[in-house]
Amino acid sequence: MATTTATRRLAAILAADVAGYSRLMGADEEGTHERVKAHLVELIDPMIREHRGRIFKTTGDGVLAEFASVVDAVRCAAEIQQAMAERDLDLAEERRLRFRIGVNLGDVIAEGGDIYGDGVNIAARLEGLAAPGGICVSGTVRDHVGDRLPYSFDDMGEQSVKNIARPVRVYAVRAEGLGAPRRQMCRRSLHTPPALCRGCRSSSCRSPT
Repeated sequence: MATTTATRRLAAILAADVAGYSRLMGADEEGTHERVKAHLVELIDPMIREHRGRIFKTTGDGVLAEFASVVDAVRCAAEIQQAMAERDLDLAEERRLRFRIGVNLGDVIAEGGDIYGDGVNIAARLEGLAAPGGICVSGTVRDHVGDRLPYSFDDMGEQSVKNIARPVRVYAVRAEGLGAPRRQMCRRSLHTPPALCRGCRSSSCRSPT
């Protein structure tokens, strides 16, 4: 019986899933499933490959992908969100599919085509912090991207996330950089006028809960 050897490497991990998937499935199970599948096949999978990434795991409503370049990973995430903003426009707002995306750069364990470790887990937690249609990245990603991409980032401060021992520095890509109709940064709090958000620790947060 053939065995595989686990190896470690540095990788940029993109995690994406559909915001409000359970609600959407409850309202229209077959229609939601078909639309998610269409978005993955027609847009997300080709775009990941176009940016030299590789999907290594799929779920019912999302994907995990690996990139050798963190710049490619963030550019891919932004272009996915830009394209998704133009899809499902014939549907009512509450029925539209919107993805949340997290991107992390970290050491991972690769074995038999799959990837494991905190580098993957952090990307999944970052995705959970993103607003629908938004992108959250780790501080390591932000540092490596620098000024190589035409996007602005908002500092959400250090976040404690599930099953990760140390707080993670989180940044959100500004929605105006994604062509979004309104600014979405963090989905934990809404402040008008500006105040210090307990969730993202930013004085400029305008995020819906």
